[in-house]
Amino acid sequence: MKLSVATNFDSRLIDGIKDYPVASIYGKLPVDFFGGGRSTYMLGKVSKAQLIEHVAYAKKNKIGFNYLLNASCLSNMETTRKGQKELRKILDWLCHIEVSSVTISNPLLLRIIKQNYPQLKVRVSVFAGVDHLQKAKFWEDIGADTICLDSLSVNRDLEALKSLSKSIRCNLELLANGNCMASCSMAPTHMNLLSHSSQKKDLNGRFVVDHCVLECAKRKLKNPVNFLRSDWIRPEDIHLYEELGYQNFKLVERNLPTSIMIKRVQAYSERKYEGNLIDLIQPYGHKACKDDPKYNAHTSFLPLRYFVRPLKINVARLFNIKKLTEKRGMLCQIKEDQPPIYIDNQGLDGFLEEVWRRKCRYNDCEKCGYCESVTRKVVVIKPEFQKDCLELHKQIDHDLEQGSLWL
Repeated sequence: MKLSVATNFDSRLIDGIKDYPVASIYGKLPVDFFGGGRSTYMLGKVSKAQLIEHVAYAKKNKIGFNYLLNASCLSNMETTRKGQKELRKILDWLCHIEVSSVTISNPLLLRIIKQNYPQLKVRVSVFAGVDHLQKAKFWEDIGADTICLDSLSVNRDLEALKSLSKSIRCNLELLANGNCMASCSMAPTHMNLLSHSSQKKDLNGRFVVDHCVLECAKRKLKNPVNFLRSDWIRPEDIHLYEELGYQNFKLVERNLPTSIMIKRVQAYSERKYEGNLIDLIQPYGHKACKDDPKYNAHTSFLPLRYFVRPLKINVARLFNIKKLTEKRGMLCQIKEDQPPIYIDNQGLDGFLEEVWRRKCRYNDCEKCGYCESVTRKVVVIKPEFQKDCLELHKQIDHDLEQGSLWL
């Protein structure tokens, strides 16, 4: 097993994971010319000096650093003189500070890097949507060193997993603890939304209300079976993928407290976790961590500053969004003593094998009913929490659809 782990740029994270099979950590500046896979508001402040120090500390502990240039949409900047100058500037700097690899989702960027920066390993992002053999062969043929497969399509498709593992020679990586709904129809829109909202020259000044994540959160609360119809891989099921030939696994999320990320690395390294699966897969909804002042600081002040845009948004209409994000712990820590959502991880033994047997990607979920039967056994949501959140979602949906959120 080799793990690629998201970093929040806390040196204590490296200290906590260096004795596990972590080959690399990954991250980026919260804003740069090309952007990446998370909106700026989701990430803490990181300067170039801090990034340099973090890369060096990782290298000292024999962990590589993977810098993300994985925006799904570059506004065609990669085909302009200015865009390519900016790309060269970033790549020159990354080589100077000795990052070990970069992640891209644009084939022209891969070709440019391979021609001009042979010392850099290049990884293909999950944003590239590689979900079957011919796509993977395309990226392999133009020089990809590692391909992170499209978890939304591949993780639950046994035949695709077998086909790819058998035929592709470059490294294949699986996103293990994602929380997206399998074959999600919002994925392309969401990837573009995230990419533009971290680009330095974004026309909207990187301001965005992430309607995709709100819709996803609502659908899971409204119909809890969607928690199980997602792309996660449990620690206990890692061995099933290893038996198919997969050795590289990616863990998210870049905006989480250090203690939670260490817990995730430990669980997947040991292939076991007794407790709430939400702890491993959800990018929000975590309790305050007293040992994580850095995390608490940036999540306490950034969101308020980010969302108050008096020339763009009706500030009075932000109240429902503020209440929902606080209640769900999307931009701050949750206040409940007990988790409002609980998924019994141990109760999911055997679930993946049955999903593979049923070939879910090719069947009607409603007619099958298997995931619903398991959901009733392993998923518990506090009724009052569910009711309150869904009411807030209803009001926010109205504001988004009627345009009353904007000035």
